[in-house]
Amino acid sequence: MAHSTTSRLKVILGDNNIEKLTLPNGIPESLDDLIGTIRSTFGLKCSLKLQYMDQDFGNDFFNLNSTAELQDLGTIKVIQQTTLISATASSASVSSESDDCVSLANDTILLSSPESLSSRTKQWPEEFPIPQFSYDTELQLVKGNSECQVGNKLLTLSSRIKSDILNRVVEEIYRYKAYPEDAHFCTVAEALIKKHPCLKEPGSFNGCYGWKQRLKYKMGNYRTQLKVLGCAELSVNSLRSKSTMDAFPAKKVKRPKRAEANFYPSFPTGETQDSMEKERIELLTDVKMNNEQWVITDKMACTFAYRRQEVVNQEPSIQDFKDRWPALFHQKEINAEFLRLMAVHLEDMFFAQLDIHSSQLIRVIRAKGGSTHQKNADIMDILDQTENIHLRRECVLKVLIIFLGEDADDLIKNIVTLDQRTFKGIWSISLWQCLSFERTGKDCRSHLKT
Repeated sequence: MAHSTTSRLKVILGDNNIEKLTLPNGIPESLDDLIGTIRSTFGLKCSLKLQYMDQDFGNDFFNLNSTAELQDLGTIKVIQQTTLISATASSASVSSESDDCVSLANDTILLSSPESLSSRTKQWPEEFPIPQFSYDTELQLVKGNSECQVGNKLLTLSSRIKSDILNRVVEEIYRYKAYPEDAHFCTVAEALIKKHPCLKEPGSFNGCYGWKQRLKYKMGNYRTQLKVLGCAELSVNSLRSKSTMDAFPAKKVKRPKRAEANFYPSFPTGETQDSMEKERIELLTDVKMNNEQWVITDKMACTFAYRRQEVVNQEPSIQDFKDRWPALFHQKEINAEFLRLMAVHLEDMFFAQLDIHSSQLIRVIRAKGGSTHQKNADIMDILDQTENIHLRRECVLKVLIIFLGEDADDLIKNIVTLDQRTFKGIWSISLWQCLSFERTGKDCRSHLKT
């Protein structure tokens, strides 16, 4: 219930972190408004869940579903949703990153279910990080690197140390890709001898060709081991999982495409297909009843693995998929699903690439004459006069759309609106791909036309 006078609440943010929240206009009628106020007041970016202290039950805390339960001088507890990340598929422990919450346009996105062991949170790194090996292996490598630096003497490895190195490196590779390509193995082998020069191979044209080949074989063996243990991402390609007509090792292999990081994740720990289907039905009810956004967000994150396995295994039509997962076609969930699947912030990456290539795009567009130049004249004037980054981005995108021969009025209703979310859907993804591949002008146009 909203109050016309000022209200004050005791807010418990942590074990040793308690604040006072003053609400000049009283307690908001909407729970989302209250959560938004708490976020802005205390600088929180994670997904929040609130609990209130109920005096009727001995001051125990209960989940807050309506602000009608609150009153002046009441106490609420803030529970911040955290993202848990798996170190490797062979490890049963899951580490928590409570302070590393992912924010995109002030909205929180959970990469996957908190208890899923198969979520990847990063794309393949530019410089592959060589992991730390066992203690005795590290001792020999330190000694070998010192001797190599002094007298160019290479280290002679025992089979046990060589096996330890390969095992640790392959586990690190799997953190990023289950099916790395030849170029990835080259990158890893080069990073290995760069960090440990004593591991260079005499007679090799680049000093690491043998390491690349060993890593390839070791990666294949590692996948086989994980497949036997029931890793969903790999067992989907086993002969048992294929139909009789497709029961061949090289036929219809399901693996990530392009930059997909979480192609076929496993169900969260303790969940089954039946429990996931029940969660999906509850999610449909939440969408129809327009329940709180954080409830829908949590359930969408929890059912990510179930949704991905449905896409890969059944390949449903878009209409059927939309009927089963209507929440996925909302703007916030599109961004969240892109992050869960690709481990990339769609909007952040798009606008970052747009800022990098804006000057080159503007030069190409200014060189265009005729009716296109006349249509862009007013927008270019606004672009030249403003320093607001959001307005400049909007101007660049609008003139680019006109340059490509599209009707910008159908996509942008008002150029003065400073809303970054005007450009979404396929246009955002297509333009992001153009900018990522450094395409401009005619090349960019031909890419979007296809």
